[in-house]
Amino acid sequence: MNSDYRITIIIPHYNGRKILSDCLLSIRQNTFKSYTTIVIDNGSSDGSQEMVRHEFPEVRLLENETNLGYSGACNQGMKLSQTDFILLLNNDTVMPPNFLEEMFRVISANEKIAAVQPKILSIQDKQFFDYSGGAGGEMDILGYPFARGRIFDMVEKDKGQYDALSSRVFWTSGCAMLLRHSVLKTVGYLDEDFFAHQEEIDLNWRLQLAGYENHVALSTYIYHYSGFTLRSHNQYKMYLNHRNNLIMMLKNYSALNLLILFPPRLLLELAAIVADTILWDGKRAKAVMKALFFISTHPLFILRKRFQVQKLRQVSDRAIWQNMYRSSVVIDHFVRRMKPLQCIRRFRRKSS
Repeated sequence: MNSDYRITIIIPHYNGRKILSDCLLSIRQNTFKSYTTIVIDNGSSDGSQEMVRHEFPEVRLLENETNLGYSGACNQGMKLSQTDFILLLNNDTVMPPNFLEEMFRVISANEKIAAVQPKILSIQDKQFFDYSGGAGGEMDILGYPFARGRIFDMVEKDKGQYDALSSRVFWTSGCAMLLRHSVLKTVGYLDEDFFAHQEEIDLNWRLQLAGYENHVALSTYIYHYSGFTLRSHNQYKMYLNHRNNLIMMLKNYSALNLLILFPPRLLLELAAIVADTILWDGKRAKAVMKALFFISTHPLFILRKRFQVQKLRQVSDRAIWQNMYRSSVVIDHFVRRMKPLQCIRRFRRKSS
């Protein structure tokens, strides 16, 4: 891989020939030209490979015989990269011409910044934030991720309501995440056992344990077809989200804080099972039960992961809590009926 470029763009792909074409065309239109692109195909059956070879000869195409998932494909590309920065990009995104330039400007301004995302807007309704990251990702102390502009199924219009806040966030979305490669060589790449969903949040948590920061570039955006690969009501997606989130919490918190915070988190998981069984169709209840069964039957698997992560620790949980939502977003949203902006304003100060 040519190291003369500053950014390697890595796009994991599995079917969706038209959306991939739209994504690659938008990359070509960027004003920033110091980049190279790798498409990693996870066994598409719709002719995507031929389309890339014939219509985008400048793109390097890697073809996998089996589906390695988001994390496996991204790691494959990152290990091949020799550039200073790596952009993990979903295939179902479309970017404006200033995208790469503005993302690069933010991450290169401060060596403590390890990851950057743009505003992520819905391509179906461009006035609204996208589910997959909004205007930057946040996390409550019980491990529940949410975003500026999105809490669970509530998504806001982008009215510039987050533009005056600090650009520092807890996590950046794998939908469009620019990473500092030198830091990845220290903290490791994505956890491939996650397969898909929340592996980027886990990585962002590790980056903070190693003393780095994650930010949002509010000067640019990307449009995203949210849920193109797995729809939000897909039970397998629900299972991965709950399982991976619990593993992430068990990996990254200190032992003392796990003793304090994991029991109430489990109570909320049990409450989700009861509520979904009584009020809805029971899909999420089954997904949560399957996730809890996995956690309870794989203690050594989780302990090995935890041991590797805790060796990286340079920062205390107390310091990381300054960048977390120090309440329960579940209770604040569903019981107190708080909207995303209300929650964010509880702990994010305006930037100077």
